[in-house]
Amino acid sequence: MTTLKKGMVIDVNLDPTQGSETGKIRPCIIVTNDIYNERVPVIQVVPITNWNNKKSLIKTNIEIIPTSDNGLTKKSIADCLQTRPIDHEHRLLKIRGNITKAKIEEINQALRVVFELN
Repeated sequence: MTTLKKGMVIDVNLDPTQGSETGKIRPCIIVTNDIYNERVPVIQVVPITNWNNKKSLIKTNIEIIPTSDNGLTKKSIADCLQTRPIDHEHRLLKIRGNITKAKIEEINQALRVVFELN
């Protein structure tokens, strides 16, 4: 099995969900550090959703442009407010690719805002 790394874009089955949680099978970005990713089956991911102008104006949503490196096929949004733990042994469907270090830093900054971290 491939070692999961921070910044990887993976397809995840997020169902079942409740209420306003992001669901269905969708790409997500791994945001936990590599020490946890190597040692525990539960990792944190940020779901990726379709881009639209309204979503792009939200401070904690990060725009992701599709590239051959990240494996996305359309302009998208990493919704950092919807960060959630998953058991990758049960929910991971496939690995698409990786986002850039600059994009990881944008996501890190959005997570600092969401969780009020300095």
